[in-house]
Amino acid sequence: MNWKSRQVTRWLILLNGLFLVVWVNMLADTWPVRIDLTEEGRYSISEPTKELLRNLDEVVYVEVYLEGELPSNLKRLQKSIRETLEEFSVHGGKNLEFTFKNPVAGGSRQAQEKMMMELSAKGIQPTDLSYTKDGNTVRRRLYPGALISYGGREAGVMLLKGNKGDGNEELLNQSIEGAEYNLAYAIKQLVNNDRKRVGVVVDHYAIDTLALAGFQSLLMEKYEVSAIQLTRQVQPLAGFDAIVVAKPSVEFSENEKYLLDQYVMSGGKLLFFIDALSVDMAGAEGAGTIAFPIEHNLTDLLFNYGARINQNFVQDLSCGEFLVIDGMVGDQPQVKLIPWPFFPEVNRFSDHPVVKNLDAVIFRFTSTIDTVKANGIVKTPLMFTSERSRVLSSPVRVNLNDIRGGINPEAFNQGSQPVGYLLEGPFNSLYRNRTLPRGVNKTGFREKGVPSKIVVVADGDFIRNELNPENGQPMELGIDPISQKVYANKDFIVNALEYLMDDDGLILARNREVKIRPLDKQKIDESRTFWQVLNLAGPLVLLLLFGIAKMFLRKRKYTRF
Repeated sequence: MNWKSRQVTRWLILLNGLFLVVWVNMLADTWPVRIDLTEEGRYSISEPTKELLRNLDEVVYVEVYLEGELPSNLKRLQKSIRETLEEFSVHGGKNLEFTFKNPVAGGSRQAQEKMMMELSAKGIQPTDLSYTKDGNTVRRRLYPGALISYGGREAGVMLLKGNKGDGNEELLNQSIEGAEYNLAYAIKQLVNNDRKRVGVVVDHYAIDTLALAGFQSLLMEKYEVSAIQLTRQVQPLAGFDAIVVAKPSVEFSENEKYLLDQYVMSGGKLLFFIDALSVDMAGAEGAGTIAFPIEHNLTDLLFNYGARINQNFVQDLSCGEFLVIDGMVGDQPQVKLIPWPFFPEVNRFSDHPVVKNLDAVIFRFTSTIDTVKANGIVKTPLMFTSERSRVLSSPVRVNLNDIRGGINPEAFNQGSQPVGYLLEGPFNSLYRNRTLPRGVNKTGFREKGVPSKIVVVADGDFIRNELNPENGQPMELGIDPISQKVYANKDFIVNALEYLMDDDGLILARNREVKIRPLDKQKIDESRTFWQVLNLAGPLVLLLLFGIAKMFLRKRKYTRF
């Protein structure tokens, strides 16, 4: 063989090139490298999510119900979910499998209805959509969610989730932003056998058991829940990942406050839902009633940590409704719904992971929260009323007749008011440089604590569920029994607890941001003709120029002979 021949050289180059391509592909399959060149890291997932997927012991099956005929905006969500799961599979390897499925495709009508009921029972709620196709309006019921299975257990995940008040396109974008966290959180709940332990202080609140059923079932679904009776507690509070203090109406003793204080000093997390004023709605008819301060004896504890719940009520034009009697027909009372400014619908949030892309939540008689100086403590407002709010200082008169004749919008001019706060940092003890309460266990007393977190919400009824007016049974937390509107109180509670107890930082995936870069419609209309001509004629012109140049070069080459 003549190794110096040109033909042999070309074959060697070809073979070497093929070998190099195969070798590079083998390396890429063994050590995959993915580079996300988008500005906001759209195709990347957070490190805690990667760690969760790498440590899977069994196969996680993800069945996404976004398949079949979909409107264009949901196809964008479908594509994003697929890309997220593909990224999951890179780090989960063979322990993550996913498929897309149309839950209503094929089968009899009875089979479809059975499937719908099963999905609803697993938390995947239907969404009715109307869109235009070929000039006709198409209405479809979709189940934009996923069913995740692991180790014989299942969890439903809603994928179309966000603040409905921001419009459909923004809701879709928020769903794309939250896809990673929603999927990863569901996997984490299924994988972790050691559930977090949450304590609930039960001997100081005055909510009926039925009205707390939704809150209790929510906690028991996700955590190990224990009742805490501070009046009987002798030893320091220990073994709890977080403690909830809900709607206290009985005064805390100094010994009980000392237990909470030292729990925080040791790194414990607290979640407060506290009323500053008490009002009895049974007396709101006729001459009305007065809201008076509640003596729960927690003001100095919160003040020491950097927050103060003011003795006032916030009214908001963006509010829920209240059912009132509006006259009689014979012996039958006539009822109607009226806007009730004492029930603010809060739809304004900060950019913190606890409340990012959260849907509207409902408050019932809430107060404002101020922050005070607390060295080393970071204070982050979480929730605000709307700009059309006003503050009524104590004592507050509550009378339904005040709004039966209508609401004067001009009176609601005091701007947005904070009603929820997050406090973070190394807190100082309330009993620093003070005499300790008599009878407490003084062993191990801490004057300054390790870094911890506290969430304060100025409404004890935030955790209260309504009762079904037909059978008196408790409804799911956040559902209005009259309008059937679903509020996101449940989501806030879960997000707050997850942030307080999040050791691996998974909830920070909620900070993911996907920017919308819409085209300028006016500019498109103005330059439509130009771009159409350019796209049609441009390739033809380029081809013609290429042919002329080729002909000129060939003529020049061969005329030399």
